[in-house]
Parts: sequence; C-alpha cells; structure tokens
Amino acid sequence: MRIGIYGGSFNPIHRGHTQLAASIVEQGLVDELWLLVSPLNPLKSGEVSDIAEYEHRLKMAELATEGIQGVKVSDFERHLPLPSYTVKTLAALREAYPEHEFVLVIGADNWERFPRWYRADEIIEKYRILVYRRPGCEMDETVLPSSVQVVETPLYDVSSTEIRASVKKGRMMRRWLDSRVARYIKEKGLYL
Repeated sequence: MRIGIYGGSFNPIHRGHTQLAASIVEQGLVDELWLLVSPLNPLKSGEVSDIAEYEHRLKMAELATEGIQGVKVSDFERHLPLPSYTVKTLAALREAYPEHEFVLVIGADNWERFPRWYRADEIIEKYRILVYRRPGCEMDETVLPSSVQVVETPLYDVSSTEIRASVKKGRMMRRWLDSRVARYIKEKGLYL
C-alpha cells in the first residue's frame, strides 16, 4: 500500500489540512494518507509559544478526520526520540511497516526551506515527495529532482496561526474549522 505521510503540528487542524488530505487520496496519488501529529517540529520549536498540548492536537485531528475516506491520524512520532526529524520518522515507519511504501507530502512553503531539513538529500534519494502548492509560493517544476512531484490540489489561504489569533480575540473562524474541533477548542479553553 502507498501511504502518504503528511506531518505537522496541526495547532489546530483546519479544513485546509483535511480537504487537502482528502484531495490527495481522491486523486489516487496515495492509497491512504496518514496525518502525523508532530510532538515537536525542529524548524518551529522556537516560533510557536501557544502550542496546545499534544493530546489536544491529536484529539482535534481525530475529530476533524472522522468520516474522511482514506485519511487517518497517527501518533507514530510521539513514540520516537525528540526532535522528530522527518528522515528518522520515515526510516522508522519503513522498519515498522515494511509492506508499505511511504510518500512524503509537504507544502510548497516547506519545499522552499527543504534544504534546511535534517538530511534532506537522503529523503530525496530514498522517498517520493508530493508537493502541494501554497499561496505565494512559486514552484519551478523544471528543476525538481525526479522523486519530487508537484500535485494539483485546492488552494486554501488560511493558517493555524490566523485561527489561534482569532480565538484569542474571541472569534472562532468557524468556516475553517470542523464544528467538532471548534466545540473542542471552546470546551477546553485552548488558545486563549
């Protein structure tokens, strides 16, 4: 089975995440897509001061993906040593599930800073990478390595940062949040 690995903080998960994940599965680019909720992103560890506890982010991801065909939530990185470098996560997944092929799914914004990723060349060499477009990020497909494919998915101009900021101001941006996630944020008093 071809498994797409879409990692992130998901702080909080929003419709941009889930609709993108569903689109990748629907297009047949992967058989399943696993949303890997990251305990700690090495490139963001100093940037996000209002990160919700891991259990909350995992629960919100589970709520948001209920009923989405082929999209699953995984806490696999939670059981790996920190920081959770993608190259190590992919190697651990390959070892734990040798029957699957793992494909990395990242946004064009992450592709722009991909050279900063730990052992980026090894990821390019050993794994297929699907890059989805992001607003404001241009992709020159003529210079991409053969293992990298740009995929056409709907563009969503929303970020978890914007959602957290709106919650702090007493607004919820409900059009971008699954109703169960919005209710969970309110009940748990997250991002206030």
